[in-house]
Amino acid sequence: MHDDRKQTEDRLSRALEVRLPAALYRPTGVELELEVWHAPGEPVPATEAIVQSYEPIEPGTAWGRAWSTSWLHVTGSVPPRQFKGRSLELVVDLGFLGGPGFTCEGLVHLPDGTPVKGLHPHNHHLPLRDGQIKIDYYIEAAANPQVISGHTPTQLGDWDTAGDEPLYTLGEVAVLELDTDVFGLIRDLEVAGELLHELPTDGARRWQLTAAVGHALDAFDNGDVPAARKALAGVLAAPATASAHRITAVGHAHIDSAWLWPLRETVRKVARTVSNVISLADDYPELVFAFSSAQQHAWLKEHHPKVWRRLKKAVADKVIVPVGGMWVESDTNMVGGEAMARQFVHGKRFFLEEYGIETDEVWLPDSFGYAAGLPQIVAQSATTYFLTQKISWNRVNLFPHHTFWWEGLDGTRVLTHFPPADTYNSDIRGTELAHAARTNRDKVDGNRSLLPFGFGDGGGGPTREMMERIRRTTDLEGSPTVTVGRPDDFFTTTDEAYGDTAQTWRGELYLEMHRGTYTSQARTKQGNRRSESKLREAELWAATAAVRDGAAYPYDALDRLWKRVLLHQFHDILPGSSIHWVHREAEEAYAEITSELDEIIDEAVTGLAGEGDTKISFNAGIGECATVPAMGAAPERDLGRVKVSRHGRGWTLANGLVTVKINNRGLVTSIVDHRTAADEFDREVLSGPSNLLQLHPDNPVTYDAWDVDSYYRNTVTDLTEVSHVEQVDGGVAVTRKFGESTVVQTITLAPAADRVDFAVDVDWHERHTFLKAGFQLDLQAEHSAAETQFGHVLRPTHENTSWDAAKFEICAHRYLHLAEADYGVALVNDATYGHDVRRIRTPQGSSGRKGVATEARLSLLRAPRYPDPEADQGRHVLRYALVVGCDTARAAQEGYAINLPARTVAGSGAEVEPLVSVDCPDIIVSAVKLADDRSGDVVVRLHQATGARSRGRLDLGFAAKDVVVTDLLERPIGGRGDGASPIGRADYDGPALPAPTVALRRGGVDLELRPFQLVTLRFER
Repeated sequence: MHDDRKQTEDRLSRALEVRLPAALYRPTGVELELEVWHAPGEPVPATEAIVQSYEPIEPGTAWGRAWSTSWLHVTGSVPPRQFKGRSLELVVDLGFLGGPGFTCEGLVHLPDGTPVKGLHPHNHHLPLRDGQIKIDYYIEAAANPQVISGHTPTQLGDWDTAGDEPLYTLGEVAVLELDTDVFGLIRDLEVAGELLHELPTDGARRWQLTAAVGHALDAFDNGDVPAARKALAGVLAAPATASAHRITAVGHAHIDSAWLWPLRETVRKVARTVSNVISLADDYPELVFAFSSAQQHAWLKEHHPKVWRRLKKAVADKVIVPVGGMWVESDTNMVGGEAMARQFVHGKRFFLEEYGIETDEVWLPDSFGYAAGLPQIVAQSATTYFLTQKISWNRVNLFPHHTFWWEGLDGTRVLTHFPPADTYNSDIRGTELAHAARTNRDKVDGNRSLLPFGFGDGGGGPTREMMERIRRTTDLEGSPTVTVGRPDDFFTTTDEAYGDTAQTWRGELYLEMHRGTYTSQARTKQGNRRSESKLREAELWAATAAVRDGAAYPYDALDRLWKRVLLHQFHDILPGSSIHWVHREAEEAYAEITSELDEIIDEAVTGLAGEGDTKISFNAGIGECATVPAMGAAPERDLGRVKVSRHGRGWTLANGLVTVKINNRGLVTSIVDHRTAADEFDREVLSGPSNLLQLHPDNPVTYDAWDVDSYYRNTVTDLTEVSHVEQVDGGVAVTRKFGESTVVQTITLAPAADRVDFAVDVDWHERHTFLKAGFQLDLQAEHSAAETQFGHVLRPTHENTSWDAAKFEICAHRYLHLAEADYGVALVNDATYGHDVRRIRTPQGSSGRKGVATEARLSLLRAPRYPDPEADQGRHVLRYALVVGCDTARAAQEGYAINLPARTVAGSGAEVEPLVSVDCPDIIVSAVKLADDRSGDVVVRLHQATGARSRGRLDLGFAAKDVVVTDLLERPIGGRGDGASPIGRADYDGPALPAPTVALRRGGVDLELRPFQLVTLRFER
């Protein structure tokens, strides 16, 4: 009997693959005329394309050089009586070669330019209305190339390098009659066969299904499709057990805002997908589609107004549900704290203004790990829940929960769900449903999960085949129950059923893959960091000028520039994992952003400086808005200048506070801090040669631009050969040549500074190579403290467990701090995110025995070749510094300083009083701006930066009559400025926040903040 079951399964596979699809359609003989117009360059609107001159085209004709657009005009007539009451469809094969979103795509329009439905390999039909006579459609066909995954370099990633050869051959375009009984039988057999495959081999249910499938295939062989369906009706009607896993299926189409296609193509992918969803909902009214990324909604509003109007109606009808509350599904590792806050500000505000909807869940299925500062930002945006999928990709350590409380740096928790089906692009296959039930690690109180279904990454969305599978598995014995539902309903039900007993995970959700994204495409990352810093400057000085001088505040420009920066933080742009076209455009965008922000800043500071020739320095770093106590100084030392001298064949840099020695190979061999322990002794900071450039082969197993695999460390080349050394102002410059590249390392020390500055100017032409800059530090550090959003995350320097060992490459923002109990140093940088830290053994004293030291390295450059074969090639200038004898508060201050150098302008010489200042170095002001509602109120965002409880005073440089604590969208959540009655929740509908009660006293506000607490204050002037 076992052989009979195996034979039935094989027979079923053959029927589903070959025989049943061949019977799905019947020819109609309706004649069609096809014409084509090939757009000469970039895409044009439908109204412009439709009026062009078209020429005949036949199936079998090659079309479409990479990234081009061709418009097909399809016309014909259907005999009015011959096909009445029959299911006719226009079936179009554009020449599809790959999966949905990764081959050519189409969007069908009516003659007036109204989009109707998208076309892709698994959804290439257009139903005709019963009685429809005239066929007249225009199809926008996009020749998007297949950019093959893996390591194969491709020149298809840009318009100019893709070549002119056509990629596709037009297939059949015909009016066919759909056999609805065959369509239903295919869905019946799919569900029965997949369930059959997942059931225990010795269970009665499997035997029953096997017999029913066999009878159905016998009937089909006999040409009796209704009998075949009847043979399956009984087994498909058997209800699920009470303990069955419960799945809420949510329509979805994860559309990467850029990846293997440029931004402009994503605009069209969104239009195709939304058109598909709205069309599908006409036949399946139960459909619910989750649509994230406010930017993608905004694209439709701007570029596809007819789709936009249909989208707004679908949202009102609750068919399409805006989710996520972010401008894009951004990276979260490298996005700065203020920028991450603005992702929610701009995303949630768009949904509120356009739809009147306050989203309540974060929707980030595909980002590459999730920073420890994120829960607090989520909560402060009035958001309650968090959904992702990507952590299921961990290669070593299986994450222990699927529904759990995620606790961030400051103790804020958000209820988080990982769909146990381990996919955000489900097509409702029985294997996925069974996998969800089997792997769900929270089965007691939370035997439920959410399942996003629909073609994604490249778009496409749900199909009628998926909807039919859901209808058959809603209540089916042996299967989880599958019901279409809304994400907010799922989370509310899950919270009620499971919230009290769910386990807690504290700290970052570190993805044990894609670590190379901290470094790939250095220019994109540099543009992001520079833009974040200049936006801080622009808001600060524009607000100061507005308050002091009544200058116009550039609301519109700042709003537009923020959104442009937020877009480029998408999780395949900022991480450096997109085609060349994307990163070329990103560099161009960052240059334009920088130029416009500089104009805003220059106008503001020039006005503040007044007229005159006296030089005035404007510092938008920590000093701009915080009074920081001076660090310890060395009395009776010459702090006024830097001495650069030769010692043997090396060099010495000294300024009285710090002495730096550089050997004849250009390596830093000693950094002595002369200020330690009340000046009783000097402290050697290094345990070995430092600022050492090192090269590693970089050939990841799977994902070229994404991954750095641990074995890269097995092979290293130290760059110690010197071409030239010369003295420069305050230091020395060392030139090295290696491979096809040249690098100039500049090492300088400033007067009265306790930090050593390094610049790397490299003309980089290596391939599959990883460039690191290493420091051997005489510190027995147990942890590294890496800056993340509004604080820092501690990671062990050892590899005691597999979880520790997996973090062999880590992300830090502006600083990485390493310390013993009473002494620490910081590595600060202006554009670097990737780092690695490990404990090393070094000789200690005259005995020759080895002791513990710490090696910290910055990841400067990579050279992956897929998906961009020119990634990182060319010139880069990267800056970093080693700050000696500092704590984390000072590390944060220096991190700001290296990213926000002072601006000097000519003016009257009169002092420009800071708009705000803080007297506690542990409290950092992250933003000073005018309120987004254009009321003229001043908004100040600040946070506790060191992980301690801090008291401080925020002094105001302007007159204020009231203050209130707000959420990130500047809505009140705390107490009013008189310190009396608390604000009600009328303006805020998020989770309870431990907002401090604040009061205006003597022109300022007294603060008491918990570790890493984030607070937004709004001052009425």
